[in-house]
Amino acid sequence: MLPRVRAFVLAVTLPIIAVETANAQSQRFTLSSPAFEDNAMLPLKYAGDSVCGGDSRGSNISPPLTWTSPPAGTKSFAVLMIDPDGLRGIGSVHWVAYGIAAERRELKEGEGGAPTADITNGKNSRGSMGYTGPCGPPVDAPHHYVINVLALDLAPEALPPGLDREQLLKSVAGHSLGPASLVVRYRRAP
Repeated sequence: MLPRVRAFVLAVTLPIIAVETANAQSQRFTLSSPAFEDNAMLPLKYAGDSVCGGDSRGSNISPPLTWTSPPAGTKSFAVLMIDPDGLRGIGSVHWVAYGIAAERRELKEGEGGAPTADITNGKNSRGSMGYTGPCGPPVDAPHHYVINVLALDLAPEALPPGLDREQLLKSVAGHSLGPASLVVRYRRAP
């Protein structure tokens, strides 16, 4: 009788566990863009413009981003876009933004380039505020650009404007509830 009870319990609980596991996976904090897939090539309009040199044909428009299922306790979000291949392997920062309210689930195309009331811009590697599109030397292989959205337990107004990446990371240490990431690649045409 006991083996039949065990078999019955397994037959009933295994499907429940499978459903709960699938639900947990579908509830992960994820980041995507309607403009490109993860690990795809960045569309030209999101690349740098004249700041990259006279031969750059980008429009320096920040890409649209959407995220789902942030962790419980999220009070704000921060966005970082880093090129770990940039500056000859030292890494360059293309976008620092934070103070994004927890209710938001997207940044629209172009929102990273100009100050807004509900996004606090930080400094990129060029020393300017907000988004600056990828440049990359034409002789290099495509660079990888890692875009992270960090869920934070900090109120949107908790941090001052103008933080660079290092200052932001120091300020949010112990306050990050988790990242959602995607990677995009870009190579400037010669």
